[in-house]
Amino acid sequence: MSHAAATHFPTCDRQTIVVKIGTSSLTQPESGNLALSTIAALVEILSELQQQGHRVVLVSSGAVGVGCARLGLTERPKVISVKQAVAAVGQGRLMRIYDDFFTAMQQPIAQVLLTRGDLVERNRYVNVYRTFQELLNLGVIPVVNENDTVAVDELKFGDNDTLSALVASLVDADWLFLLTDVDRLYSADPRTNPDAKPIVLVKNIDDLAVDTGSSGTQWGTGGMVTKISAAQIATGAGVRTVITRGQEPRNLLKILAGESIGTQFEPHARPISARQRWIAHGMVPAGKLYLDDGAVNAIRNAGKSLLAAGIIGIEGSFDADEAVRLCNLHGQEIARGLVNYNSQELQKIRGRRSEEIATILGHTGEDTVVHRDNLVVTKKSSSTLAQPSR
Repeated sequence: MSHAAATHFPTCDRQTIVVKIGTSSLTQPESGNLALSTIAALVEILSELQQQGHRVVLVSSGAVGVGCARLGLTERPKVISVKQAVAAVGQGRLMRIYDDFFTAMQQPIAQVLLTRGDLVERNRYVNVYRTFQELLNLGVIPVVNENDTVAVDELKFGDNDTLSALVASLVDADWLFLLTDVDRLYSADPRTNPDAKPIVLVKNIDDLAVDTGSSGTQWGTGGMVTKISAAQIATGAGVRTVITRGQEPRNLLKILAGESIGTQFEPHARPISARQRWIAHGMVPAGKLYLDDGAVNAIRNAGKSLLAAGIIGIEGSFDADEAVRLCNLHGQEIARGLVNYNSQELQKIRGRRSEEIATILGHTGEDTVVHRDNLVVTKKSSSTLAQPSR
């Protein structure tokens, strides 16, 4: 982590830019009514970026907040069925406002509503990827939100910070901007702690030590902790991530031009394929495998497959072809992958040699538990990987 000035990164000819704006930036804090001047300014900037030749995706919260204002509710509903109904009321109104503003800029947009299940299942993930690519190739700005009306708890993104990071990974973005109600990340909440120090550049997110404070406003689900988790996901997918003030959308242009505004998180090396990004960030891990040091080194440093002999412990219940976290002896995640065996079978063959598997299980199986083609290293050092929001 560094408090030094951020390095300048001038814009190249064409970049893919994902911008997430939160409910706290879209609405008035007291009433929950839409902050139309902020929306108008954001639409103008995004249209300008599109006209410059960039590919732009907007991830927008606000459906529940707008629905609450429309229905005269004074606080965000807690009951999931009520929240889903309110989101259905708010989403249409939110999109109408976006469409009116973007139409004034002669910029076509498209509504894209996603659930976590759209990214977990491989065929659906590929279909979503292709849809985004076609929209971006047509010069359309996708306006993305979670499909709150139909999402169930086990297949929810949880917050739009996480959704935006996963979308940024999906479209292989260059930048993810998280627009919020503070100007940058601080060592503590500057609204309550006068000693809070601004953080301009985060080189290694795993070394970040901040007091993230509360979980957000009464109208939103996010907070700084979800933005840090989103930055963890996005930077792991090779996406430079920025936290900056949502009420000043013109900062996007300034940051892209190299000005030191907000907090930037430096990206890691990109996963080399869309399939690896899906394994690392699209799927929801169903369990954990604890590995001995030899297996950890073979995976992390030599790019080897995982063999049953290297497994010392199993956590969770899962089927073959589901995603699992691969962890070292201390429980720190070092990789993710698709398993060739279910959890019951792995309990029987863990610690055993590959040639023993057929005898133990009574049928011929794969030599590997996780083949290297279905494995993505998520952490090359020994420090703890912060877990993405579920």
